[in-house]
Amino acid sequence: MPTLTKLDLFAVDLPFKVAFRHAAAARTTSDSLFLRAHLDNGVQGWGEALPRAYVSGESRERAFALLRDTVLPALVGRSFGSLPEAVSFLEKCDGKAPPEWVRPEVPQTSAWCSVDLALLDAFGRAAGEPARPAVGDQAPTAASLGRYRYSGVVSAGRGWPYARSLLKNRAFGFRHVKLKLEHDGAVRAARTARRLLGRRVDLRVDANMAWDVEQALEVIGRLQAVGIRSFEQPVASTDLAGLARLVAEAPAGIMVDEGLTDRDSLQRFIAHRACTAANVRISKCGGLIGAYARCREALDAGLVLQVGCQVGESSLLSAAHLTLLSALAPLTPGVRFAEGCFGRHLLREDPAAPLIQFRYGGRPPPRPPGAGLGVQIDLAALQRHMVDQASVS
Repeated sequence: MPTLTKLDLFAVDLPFKVAFRHAAAARTTSDSLFLRAHLDNGVQGWGEALPRAYVSGESRERAFALLRDTVLPALVGRSFGSLPEAVSFLEKCDGKAPPEWVRPEVPQTSAWCSVDLALLDAFGRAAGEPARPAVGDQAPTAASLGRYRYSGVVSAGRGWPYARSLLKNRAFGFRHVKLKLEHDGAVRAARTARRLLGRRVDLRVDANMAWDVEQALEVIGRLQAVGIRSFEQPVASTDLAGLARLVAEAPAGIMVDEGLTDRDSLQRFIAHRACTAANVRISKCGGLIGAYARCREALDAGLVLQVGCQVGESSLLSAAHLTLLSALAPLTPGVRFAEGCFGRHLLREDPAAPLIQFRYGGRPPPRPPGAGLGVQIDLAALQRHMVDQASVS
């Protein structure tokens, strides 16, 4: 029975080709965590997460310390006889560490994502099977990804750099484009986007909590005129009453993102009728297993589903993203929007191979063949951009 003998944790800043800005943050590097799991049979598996304090309440420093001091010491020595046994353990965890390890109210879903993926990768490799998001789920197939198209995402900006980014999205043939809008200039930015992208592109916006309710109502009304129907996190994620008011009064879809991390947070949004759509991201929802559960719950509640990503994900998380999309493909109505698989479209160097990034028109890449998540990590590439590390055995 394979047993975890050692866990290596790396804090890594993968550099971007261009700065990425929105109302809640601006960044030029990924601010990532990578986790390597060693089994006693010599197999290794990798996990990845990108903690964001304004999303899950976890800074990278706090997530690193939680893993190093609490989670990883409790994980060393655990054995799983099969991949389904590891999946079953992760399903019971539901995107968080067991409560006897970490109190459930402690922000931890991003930290746990790295554990979730490392276990799926390691025990999938040990069993010679691809990772999967649920016990009894079928292995992902290439055909299941054919229905999807990835969205282009345009960083907040103005002037010629903003126009150039829009024109690149048009030249790349995206069917769906999401605009990151800031507090000021939202209507002007959206009108520019519509003019440069044309009427056939499904255009939506993400305000990253830039507005209050009155501002949101005004802007949503004005952006309806340029054919925008979906608005992601227009107000603070904690403002359930404000979100519910937007759902009731705004003639548009209201999507939640920041603040949607675990089962309880999603159920609060649903109970308060505070959204019509949900953005589920693997890195903020406790990994592949937790994200799959949140997707199923969102669809069961009748919400429009977007499977998103954290800015700066490597091809390791992209492989998990493709696995999640494959598992959701048979569901109706299924995923409306997909964001991810940026690879070296954004990163100067991707430490995972093979490189996984979307193709022309947002077509998804094939999921890499092989066991686990199907990618290899170049340790030297990680070390070039590493800012901290720890080992637990």
